[in-house]
Amino acid sequence: MKKIYSDFTEAVEGIKDGMTLMVGGFGLCGIPENLIKALAEKGTKDLTIISNNCGVDDWGLGLLLRNKQIKKIIASYVGENKEFERQLLSGEIEVELTPQGTLAEKIRAGGAGIPAFFTPAGVGTPIAEGKEVREYNGKEYLLEESLTADYSLVRAFQADKMGNLVYRKTARNFNSMMAAAGKVTIAEVENLVEVGELDPNFIHSPGIYVQSIIQGEQEKRIERRTIRS
Repeated sequence: MKKIYSDFTEAVEGIKDGMTLMVGGFGLCGIPENLIKALAEKGTKDLTIISNNCGVDDWGLGLLLRNKQIKKIIASYVGENKEFERQLLSGEIEVELTPQGTLAEKIRAGGAGIPAFFTPAGVGTPIAEGKEVREYNGKEYLLEESLTADYSLVRAFQADKMGNLVYRKTARNFNSMMAAAGKVTIAEVENLVEVGELDPNFIHSPGIYVQSIIQGEQEKRIERRTIRS
């Protein structure tokens, strides 16, 4: 049985200043929003965040940005966040932009215990500066090191009390690979069921990767609302 929390503040208590966090989600889809809010209220600072993007100005990781709690972010997309853009251009935050597929593979490799890999993405661009390039079958490939984190914060649709996770549709995005790449993984879930209620054939993250669970409601905000004029 995994540690099951009922209080989000208690769930993030172990996250300390200067730690590296992986945070699941894509835009505002599949983000562990209540864990992020608890972290914002806790005031933990000098964090290195690994995530596809950084939320929006008033939600998701944007809350940590607004509070100046993030020292560095490794991401593939600046996104719709004006504060992220401002801090980047002013030099207030260190940003390591990475091609999205490369970012996903760096996280997956980290979770699989693979220290590095070669990819053609980024060859001949500023991304390749200072990195090893090798040629295979007449094509150049760039050496990329994998990523791991002190904590992974993920969002799942369902979990059982052994920590087995099921994600719903697009919310699967980065969550499943991040669950494997954190030394400690906290899963925020919509539905918590008893052991044996989940079909083993449809489990996306085995419980071996998850250390604790907390159930929470999700607001499911829309990142960019499009309506007819």
